[in-house]
Amino acid sequence: MSTQQKSFSSNLGAILAAVGSAVGLGNIWRFPYITGKYGGGAFLLVYLCFVFLLGSVLMISELVIGRRTRRTPLGAYESLTRKGHSVVWRMFGWLCVLTCFFILSQYLVLSGWTTGYVWHSVSGALATLGTDSSIISGFFQQFSTGGWNPVWFMVIFSALVLVVILGGVQKGVELASKVLMPILVVLILVLCVRSLTLPGAMRGVEYLFSPDFSKLTGEGILAALGQALFSLSVGMGVMVVYGSYLPANDNIFKTAMWITACDTLIAILAGVAIFPAVFSCGFDPAGGPGLVFCVLPNVFNSMGTAGIVFSVVFFLLLLVAALTSAISLLECLTACTCETSRLKRWQGAGLFFLLATALGAVFTLSFSHLSEVKMAGLSLFDFVDRINSIYLPPICALCTVIFFGWVMPKEAMVDELSNHGTLRIGYLKVLRFIARFIAPLALLVVLIWGIFFAQ
Repeated sequence: MSTQQKSFSSNLGAILAAVGSAVGLGNIWRFPYITGKYGGGAFLLVYLCFVFLLGSVLMISELVIGRRTRRTPLGAYESLTRKGHSVVWRMFGWLCVLTCFFILSQYLVLSGWTTGYVWHSVSGALATLGTDSSIISGFFQQFSTGGWNPVWFMVIFSALVLVVILGGVQKGVELASKVLMPILVVLILVLCVRSLTLPGAMRGVEYLFSPDFSKLTGEGILAALGQALFSLSVGMGVMVVYGSYLPANDNIFKTAMWITACDTLIAILAGVAIFPAVFSCGFDPAGGPGLVFCVLPNVFNSMGTAGIVFSVVFFLLLLVAALTSAISLLECLTACTCETSRLKRWQGAGLFFLLATALGAVFTLSFSHLSEVKMAGLSLFDFVDRINSIYLPPICALCTVIFFGWVMPKEAMVDELSNHGTLRIGYLKVLRFIARFIAPLALLVVLIWGIFFAQ
Protein backbone atom coordinates (compact mmCIF):
# COMPACT_ATOMS: atom_id res chain seq x y z
CA MET A 1 0.00 0.00 0.00
CA SER A 2 1.38 3.41 -0.95
CA THR A 3 2.62 5.72 1.78
CA GLN A 4 1.41 8.67 -0.24
CA GLN A 5 -2.12 8.49 1.23
CA LYS A 6 -0.90 10.91 3.91
CA SER A 7 -0.24 14.56 3.22
CA PHE A 8 0.74 17.81 4.85
CA SER A 9 -2.10 19.25 6.90
CA SER A 10 -1.74 22.79 5.57
CA ASN A 11 -0.12 24.96 2.95
CA LEU A 12 2.07 26.56 5.63
CA GLY A 13 3.29 23.16 6.76
CA ALA A 14 4.11 22.22 3.17
CA ILE A 15 6.04 25.45 2.57
CA LEU A 16 8.01 25.19 5.82
CA ALA A 17 8.90 21.55 5.12
CA ALA A 18 10.06 22.35 1.59
CA VAL A 19 11.98 25.44 2.72
CA GLY A 20 13.62 23.32 5.41
CA SER A 21 14.66 20.83 2.76
CA ALA A 22 16.11 23.57 0.55
CA VAL A 23 17.90 25.46 3.35
CA GLY A 24 21.00 23.50 4.27
CA LEU A 25 24.64 23.90 5.19
CA GLY A 26 25.43 25.25 1.72
CA ASN A 27 23.14 28.25 2.30
CA ILE A 28 25.03 29.18 5.45
CA TRP A 29 28.59 29.01 4.18
CA ARG A 30 28.76 28.59 0.38
CA PHE A 31 26.25 31.12 -0.92
CA PRO A 32 27.59 34.13 1.05
CA TYR A 33 31.17 33.29 0.11
CA ILE A 34 30.65 32.95 -3.63
CA THR A 35 28.49 36.08 -3.61
CA GLY A 36 31.38 38.11 -2.27
CA LYS A 37 33.94 36.31 -4.42
CA TYR A 38 32.17 37.03 -7.71
CA GLY A 39 31.19 40.65 -7.34
CA GLY A 40 28.74 40.98 -4.45
CA GLY A 41 25.65 42.78 -5.71
CA ALA A 42 26.54 41.96 -9.32
CA PHE A 43 26.56 38.23 -8.58
CA LEU A 44 23.40 38.55 -6.48
CA LEU A 45 21.52 40.16 -9.35
CA VAL A 46 22.47 37.36 -11.74
CA TYR A 47 21.69 34.74 -9.11
CA LEU A 48 18.20 36.13 -8.47
CA CYS A 49 17.43 36.04 -12.18
CA PHE A 50 18.55 32.42 -12.42
CA VAL A 51 16.85 31.22 -9.25
CA PHE A 52 13.44 32.65 -10.12
CA LEU A 53 13.53 31.95 -13.87
CA LEU A 54 15.18 28.51 -13.82
CA GLY A 55 15.42 27.12 -10.29
CA SER A 56 11.75 27.74 -9.62
CA VAL A 57 10.85 25.89 -12.84
CA LEU A 58 12.59 22.79 -11.53
CA MET A 59 10.74 23.22 -8.25
CA ILE A 60 7.38 23.50 -10.01
CA SER A 61 8.18 20.51 -12.21
CA GLU A 62 8.84 18.18 -9.30
CA LEU A 63 5.90 19.42 -7.21
CA VAL A 64 3.50 18.97 -10.14
CA ILE A 65 4.77 15.47 -10.92
CA GLY A 66 4.52 14.46 -7.26
CA ARG A 67 1.03 15.78 -6.58
CA ARG A 68 -0.35 14.55 -9.90
CA THR A 69 0.66 10.98 -9.20
CA ARG A 70 0.71 10.94 -5.36
CA ARG A 71 3.74 8.70 -5.73
CA THR A 72 7.50 8.76 -5.19
CA PRO A 73 10.01 9.05 -8.07
CA LEU A 74 10.00 5.25 -8.37
CA GLY A 75 6.44 5.33 -9.62
CA ALA A 76 5.64 8.92 -10.50
CA TYR A 77 7.61 9.24 -13.74
CA GLU A 78 6.61 5.81 -14.99
CA SER A 79 2.89 6.40 -14.34
CA LEU A 80 2.88 9.56 -16.49
CA THR A 81 4.75 7.95 -19.37
CA ARG A 82 3.26 6.63 -22.58
CA LYS A 83 3.55 2.90 -23.21
CA GLY A 84 6.91 1.82 -24.55
CA HIS A 85 8.97 4.32 -22.56
CA SER A 86 8.11 3.29 -18.99
CA VAL A 87 11.27 1.24 -18.45
CA VAL A 88 13.52 4.24 -19.16
CA TRP A 89 11.68 6.48 -16.73
CA ARG A 90 11.45 3.74 -14.12
CA MET A 91 15.26 3.56 -14.23
CA PHE A 92 15.40 7.33 -13.89
CA GLY A 93 13.32 7.04 -10.73
CA TRP A 94 15.92 4.66 -9.33
CA LEU A 95 18.67 7.13 -10.29
CA CYS A 96 16.89 9.79 -8.20
CA VAL A 97 16.82 7.42 -5.22
CA LEU A 98 20.51 6.61 -5.64
CA THR A 99 21.32 10.33 -5.83
CA CYS A 100 19.31 11.02 -2.69
CA PHE A 101 21.07 8.20 -0.84
CA PHE A 102 24.59 9.31 -1.75
CA ILE A 103 23.85 12.94 -0.91
CA LEU A 104 22.42 11.95 2.50
CA SER A 105 25.43 9.74 3.26
CA GLN A 106 27.86 12.57 2.45
CA TYR A 107 25.70 15.13 4.22
CA LEU A 108 25.89 13.12 7.42
CA VAL A 109 29.67 13.64 7.50
CA LEU A 110 29.35 17.43 7.55
CA SER A 111 26.40 17.21 9.94
CA GLY A 112 28.48 15.09 12.31
CA TRP A 113 31.17 17.75 12.32
CA THR A 114 28.52 20.39 13.00
CA THR A 115 27.07 18.36 15.89
CA GLY A 116 30.55 18.01 17.32
CA TYR A 117 31.16 21.74 17.14
CA VAL A 118 27.86 22.45 18.90
CA TRP A 119 29.19 20.33 21.77
CA HIS A 120 32.62 21.97 21.69
CA SER A 121 30.95 25.41 21.74
CA VAL A 122 28.65 24.59 24.65
CA SER A 123 31.43 22.90 26.63
CA GLY A 124 33.74 25.88 26.10
CA ALA A 125 36.42 23.84 24.31
CA LEU A 126 36.47 26.20 21.33
CA ALA A 127 36.82 29.25 23.57
CA THR A 128 40.03 27.84 25.09
CA LEU A 129 41.75 27.79 21.68
CA GLY A 130 42.35 31.55 21.69
CA THR A 131 42.89 33.45 18.45
CA ASP A 132 45.87 31.60 17.05
CA SER A 133 44.78 30.48 13.56
CA SER A 134 47.20 27.56 13.50
CA ILE A 135 45.86 26.20 16.80
CA ILE A 136 42.22 26.53 15.65
CA SER A 137 42.97 24.90 12.30
CA GLY A 138 44.89 22.18 14.09
CA PHE A 139 41.92 21.54 16.37
CA PHE A 140 39.65 20.99 13.36
CA GLN A 141 42.26 18.79 11.72
CA GLN A 142 42.55 16.73 14.88
CA PHE A 143 38.78 16.46 15.23
CA SER A 144 37.96 15.57 11.61
CA THR A 145 40.76 12.99 11.46
CA GLY A 146 40.01 11.68 14.95
CA GLY A 147 38.95 8.22 13.88
CA TRP A 148 35.69 7.17 15.51
CA ASN A 149 35.17 10.39 17.49
CA PRO A 150 33.43 12.34 14.66
CA VAL A 151 31.55 9.14 13.73
CA TRP A 152 29.78 9.07 17.11
CA PHE A 153 28.63 12.66 16.64
CA MET A 154 27.34 11.68 13.20
CA VAL A 155 25.39 8.76 14.71
CA ILE A 156 23.78 11.14 17.24
CA PHE A 157 22.72 13.43 14.41
CA SER A 158 21.38 10.52 12.35
CA ALA A 159 19.36 9.30 15.32
CA LEU A 160 17.70 12.73 15.65
CA VAL A 161 16.70 12.59 12.00
CA LEU A 162 15.33 9.07 12.40
CA VAL A 163 13.17 10.09 15.37
CA VAL A 164 11.51 12.78 13.26
CA ILE A 165 10.86 10.42 10.34
CA LEU A 166 9.32 7.78 12.64
CA GLY A 167 6.74 10.41 13.65
CA GLY A 168 5.20 10.25 10.17
CA VAL A 169 4.41 12.96 7.63
CA GLN A 170 2.29 15.30 9.76
CA LYS A 171 3.50 14.53 13.29
CA GLY A 172 7.09 14.04 12.21
CA VAL A 173 8.25 15.91 9.10
CA GLU A 174 5.67 18.71 9.17
CA LEU A 175 5.74 19.25 12.93
CA ALA A 176 9.55 19.31 12.99
CA SER A 177 9.56 21.87 10.17
CA LYS A 178 7.05 24.08 11.99
CA VAL A 179 9.29 24.03 15.07
CA LEU A 180 12.77 24.10 13.52
CA MET A 181 12.24 26.70 10.78
CA PRO A 182 11.08 29.50 13.14
CA ILE A 183 14.01 28.62 15.43
CA LEU A 184 16.38 28.89 12.45
CA VAL A 185 14.97 32.30 11.50
CA VAL A 186 15.22 33.61 15.07
CA LEU A 187 18.81 32.37 15.43
CA ILE A 188 19.90 33.91 12.14
CA LEU A 189 18.23 37.26 12.98
CA VAL A 190 19.95 37.33 16.38
CA LEU A 191 23.28 36.74 14.66
CA CYS A 192 22.55 39.45 12.10
CA VAL A 193 21.73 42.06 14.73
CA ARG A 194 24.84 41.24 16.76
CA SER A 195 27.07 41.10 13.71
CA LEU A 196 25.87 44.42 12.32
CA THR A 197 26.54 46.21 15.63
CA LEU A 198 30.24 45.29 15.65
CA PRO A 199 32.82 47.96 14.79
CA GLY A 200 33.67 47.99 11.09
CA ALA A 201 30.76 45.69 10.24
CA MET A 202 29.88 47.68 7.13
CA ARG A 203 32.97 46.36 5.35
CA GLY A 204 31.37 42.92 5.46
CA VAL A 205 28.09 44.30 4.13
CA GLU A 206 29.97 45.99 1.28
CA TYR A 207 31.74 42.69 0.53
CA LEU A 208 28.36 41.05 0.05
CA PHE A 209 26.29 43.71 -1.67
CA SER A 210 28.47 46.28 -3.40
CA PRO A 211 28.25 45.45 -7.12
CA ASP A 212 31.66 44.85 -8.68
CA PHE A 213 31.06 43.75 -12.26
CA SER A 214 34.79 43.32 -12.85
CA LYS A 215 34.65 40.20 -10.61
CA LEU A 216 31.60 38.79 -12.40
CA THR A 217 33.51 36.52 -14.78
CA GLY A 218 32.12 33.72 -16.92
CA GLU A 219 33.02 31.34 -14.12
CA GLY A 220 31.04 33.54 -11.71
CA ILE A 221 27.96 33.47 -13.94
CA LEU A 222 28.14 29.68 -14.13
CA ALA A 223 28.57 29.56 -10.34
CA ALA A 224 25.40 31.66 -10.00
CA LEU A 225 23.57 29.36 -12.39
CA GLY A 226 24.72 26.22 -10.60
CA GLN A 227 23.85 27.63 -7.17
CA ALA A 228 20.41 28.72 -8.38
CA LEU A 229 19.55 25.36 -9.91
CA PHE A 230 20.81 23.16 -7.10
CA SER A 231 20.17 25.19 -3.93
CA LEU A 232 16.44 24.37 -3.87
CA SER A 233 16.79 20.64 -3.08
CA VAL A 234 15.70 19.67 -6.59
CA GLY A 235 17.23 17.00 -8.81
CA MET A 236 17.11 14.17 -6.28
CA GLY A 237 13.42 13.30 -5.98
CA VAL A 238 12.79 15.01 -2.63
CA MET A 239 10.38 17.59 -4.03
CA VAL A 240 8.51 14.88 -5.93
CA VAL A 241 7.83 13.19 -2.59
CA TYR A 242 6.93 16.48 -0.91
CA GLY A 243 4.74 17.32 -3.91
CA SER A 244 2.86 14.07 -3.33
CA TYR A 245 2.08 15.32 0.19
CA LEU A 246 0.69 18.70 -0.96
CA PRO A 247 -2.99 19.40 -0.24
CA ALA A 248 -5.21 19.10 -3.32
CA ASN A 249 -6.19 22.79 -3.17
CA ASP A 250 -2.63 24.09 -2.90
CA ASN A 251 -1.52 26.63 -5.51
CA ILE A 252 1.70 24.99 -6.68
CA PHE A 253 3.01 28.09 -8.45
CA LYS A 254 2.65 30.27 -5.34
CA THR A 255 4.10 27.55 -3.13
CA ALA A 256 7.16 27.23 -5.38
CA MET A 257 7.66 31.01 -5.35
CA TRP A 258 7.42 31.13 -1.55
CA ILE A 259 9.93 28.30 -1.19
CA THR A 260 12.34 29.97 -3.63
CA ALA A 261 12.03 33.38 -1.97
CA CYS A 262 12.48 32.03 1.58
CA ASP A 263 15.48 29.91 0.60
CA THR A 264 17.17 32.90 -1.04
CA LEU A 265 16.37 35.25 1.84
CA ILE A 266 17.88 32.90 4.42
CA ALA A 267 21.02 32.53 2.32
CA ILE A 268 21.38 36.32 2.15
CA LEU A 269 20.75 36.70 5.89
CA ALA A 270 23.47 34.12 6.52
CA GLY A 271 25.91 36.38 4.71
CA VAL A 272 24.78 39.37 6.77
CA ALA A 273 25.30 37.33 9.93
CA ILE A 274 28.75 36.01 9.02
CA PHE A 275 30.79 38.52 7.04
CA PRO A 276 30.35 41.73 9.04
CA ALA A 277 31.74 39.78 12.01
CA VAL A 278 34.58 38.35 9.93
CA PHE A 279 35.64 41.77 8.63
CA SER A 280 35.09 43.48 11.99
CA CYS A 281 37.65 41.15 13.56
CA GLY A 282 40.13 41.65 10.75
CA PHE A 283 39.95 38.24 9.11
CA ASP A 284 39.84 37.39 5.44
CA PRO A 285 36.83 35.33 4.34
CA ALA A 286 37.45 31.76 3.20
CA GLY A 287 35.00 29.34 1.65
CA GLY A 288 33.63 25.96 2.61
CA PRO A 289 34.50 24.11 5.80
CA GLY A 290 37.50 26.38 6.32
CA LEU A 291 35.17 29.32 6.92
CA VAL A 292 32.88 27.48 9.32
CA PHE A 293 35.31 25.36 11.31
CA CYS A 294 38.54 27.37 11.16
CA VAL A 295 37.87 31.06 10.49
CA LEU A 296 34.65 31.66 12.44
CA PRO A 297 35.84 30.10 15.75
CA ASN A 298 38.74 32.56 15.57
CA VAL A 299 36.24 35.38 15.02
CA PHE A 300 34.14 34.28 17.99
CA ASN A 301 37.15 33.94 20.29
CA SER A 302 38.29 37.45 19.42
CA MET A 303 34.97 38.80 20.77
CA GLY A 304 35.72 37.81 24.35
CA THR A 305 32.94 36.42 26.57
CA ALA A 306 30.21 37.43 24.11
CA GLY A 307 31.91 35.29 21.49
CA ILE A 308 31.03 32.13 23.43
CA VAL A 309 27.32 32.91 23.09
CA PHE A 310 27.84 33.90 19.45
CA SER A 311 29.58 30.58 18.80
CA VAL A 312 26.85 28.48 20.43
CA VAL A 313 24.09 30.29 18.53
CA PHE A 314 25.90 29.98 15.20
CA PHE A 315 26.59 26.26 15.43
CA LEU A 316 23.03 25.65 16.65
CA LEU A 317 21.89 27.49 13.50
CA LEU A 318 24.05 25.20 11.39
CA LEU A 319 22.69 22.15 13.19
CA VAL A 320 19.08 23.18 12.56
CA ALA A 321 19.79 23.80 8.87
CA ALA A 322 21.46 20.40 8.62
CA LEU A 323 18.56 18.68 10.37
CA THR A 324 15.84 20.09 8.13
CA SER A 325 17.69 19.04 4.98
CA ALA A 326 18.61 15.57 6.25
CA ILE A 327 15.00 14.99 7.32
CA SER A 328 13.80 15.56 3.75
CA LEU A 329 16.42 13.20 2.32
CA LEU A 330 15.61 10.35 4.70
CA GLU A 331 11.88 10.95 4.19
CA CYS A 332 12.30 10.57 0.43
CA LEU A 333 14.18 7.28 0.84
CA THR A 334 11.66 6.00 3.39
CA ALA A 335 8.68 6.82 1.18
CA CYS A 336 10.29 5.14 -1.84
CA THR A 337 11.01 2.00 0.18
CA CYS A 338 7.48 1.72 1.57
CA GLU A 339 5.92 2.32 -1.85
CA THR A 340 7.82 -0.51 -3.54
CA SER A 341 7.92 -3.09 -0.73
CA ARG A 342 5.88 -4.51 2.11
CA LEU A 343 8.03 -2.80 4.70
CA LYS A 344 6.30 -0.63 7.26
CA ARG A 345 7.36 2.99 7.66
CA TRP A 346 9.53 2.34 10.71
CA GLN A 347 11.22 -0.52 8.91
CA GLY A 348 11.95 1.52 5.78
CA ALA A 349 13.24 4.45 7.83
CA GLY A 350 15.35 2.15 9.99
CA LEU A 351 16.81 0.40 6.96
CA PHE A 352 18.04 3.59 5.30
CA PHE A 353 19.11 5.03 8.66
CA LEU A 354 21.47 2.08 9.02
CA LEU A 355 22.65 2.10 5.40
CA ALA A 356 23.24 5.87 5.17
CA THR A 357 24.87 6.04 8.60
CA ALA A 358 27.16 3.12 7.77
CA LEU A 359 28.24 4.70 4.47
CA GLY A 360 28.57 8.08 6.18
CA ALA A 361 30.87 6.45 8.73
CA VAL A 362 33.02 5.10 5.88
CA PHE A 363 33.25 8.60 4.37
CA THR A 364 34.09 10.08 7.78
CA LEU A 365 36.82 7.50 8.34
CA SER A 366 38.29 8.38 4.93
CA PHE A 367 39.91 11.29 6.79
CA SER A 368 41.61 8.89 9.22
CA HIS A 369 41.65 5.08 9.24
CA LEU A 370 40.62 4.78 5.57
CA SER A 371 42.74 7.67 4.26
CA GLU A 372 44.82 5.30 2.15
CA VAL A 373 41.77 4.00 0.25
CA LYS A 374 41.43 5.88 -3.06
CA MET A 375 38.96 5.93 -5.93
CA ALA A 376 40.04 7.63 -9.16
CA GLY A 377 42.96 9.05 -7.17
CA LEU A 378 40.64 10.72 -4.63
CA SER A 379 39.75 9.95 -1.05
CA LEU A 380 36.36 8.29 -0.59
CA PHE A 381 34.82 11.54 0.67
CA ASP A 382 36.27 13.63 -2.17
CA PHE A 383 35.17 11.01 -4.70
CA VAL A 384 31.53 11.02 -3.57
CA ASP A 385 31.65 14.82 -3.29
CA ARG A 386 32.66 15.01 -6.95
CA ILE A 387 29.90 12.57 -7.95
CA ASN A 388 27.31 14.50 -5.94
CA SER A 389 28.34 17.96 -7.13
CA ILE A 390 29.16 17.37 -10.80
CA TYR A 391 27.28 14.33 -12.06
CA LEU A 392 24.21 13.00 -10.27
CA PRO A 393 22.08 16.08 -9.35
CA PRO A 394 22.68 17.87 -12.70
CA ILE A 395 21.76 14.72 -14.63
CA CYS A 396 18.63 14.18 -12.53
CA ALA A 397 17.60 17.83 -12.86
CA LEU A 398 18.14 17.71 -16.64
CA CYS A 399 16.00 14.57 -16.98
CA THR A 400 13.31 16.13 -14.77
CA VAL A 401 12.81 19.23 -16.94
CA ILE A 402 12.93 17.13 -20.10
CA PHE A 403 10.22 14.92 -18.66
CA PHE A 404 8.13 17.89 -17.52
CA GLY A 405 8.51 19.81 -20.79
CA TRP A 406 8.42 17.01 -23.36
CA VAL A 407 7.07 13.77 -21.88
CA MET A 408 4.38 14.59 -19.31
CA PRO A 409 0.97 15.08 -21.02
CA LYS A 410 0.18 18.76 -21.31
CA GLU A 411 -3.40 18.13 -20.21
CA ALA A 412 -2.20 16.63 -16.92
CA MET A 413 0.17 19.57 -16.35
CA VAL A 414 -2.56 22.14 -17.03
CA ASP A 415 -5.07 20.31 -14.83
CA GLU A 416 -2.65 20.17 -11.90
CA LEU A 417 -1.39 23.75 -12.13
CA SER A 418 -4.93 25.13 -12.49
CA ASN A 419 -6.30 22.94 -9.68
CA HIS A 420 -8.75 21.33 -12.11
CA GLY A 421 -9.59 24.59 -13.84
CA THR A 422 -10.17 26.75 -10.75
CA LEU A 423 -6.97 28.83 -11.06
CA ARG A 424 -5.74 31.06 -13.86
CA ILE A 425 -2.36 30.00 -15.25
CA GLY A 426 -1.40 32.79 -17.64
CA TYR A 427 2.25 31.93 -17.04
CA LEU A 428 1.90 28.49 -18.65
CA LYS A 429 3.44 29.35 -22.04
CA VAL A 430 6.48 30.95 -20.42
CA LEU A 431 6.83 28.06 -17.98
CA ARG A 432 6.72 25.42 -20.72
CA PHE A 433 9.14 27.36 -22.92
CA ILE A 434 11.68 27.57 -20.08
CA ALA A 435 11.16 23.90 -19.17
CA ARG A 436 11.51 22.74 -22.78
CA PHE A 437 14.37 24.88 -24.01
CA ILE A 438 16.05 27.28 -21.56
CA ALA A 439 16.40 25.05 -18.48
CA PRO A 440 17.70 21.96 -20.35
CA LEU A 441 20.28 24.09 -22.16
CA ALA A 442 21.39 25.76 -18.92
CA LEU A 443 21.67 22.43 -17.14
CA LEU A 444 23.60 20.94 -20.03
CA VAL A 445 26.07 23.84 -19.87
CA VAL A 446 26.52 23.35 -16.11
CA LEU A 447 26.99 19.61 -16.56
CA ILE A 448 29.56 19.98 -19.37
CA TRP A 449 31.42 22.70 -17.47
CA GLY A 450 31.54 20.56 -14.35
CA ILE A 451 32.82 17.50 -16.20
CA PHE A 452 35.45 19.14 -18.38
CA PHE A 453 36.47 22.40 -16.72
CA ALA A 454 35.75 22.31 -12.99
CA GLN A 455 38.77 21.68 -10.78
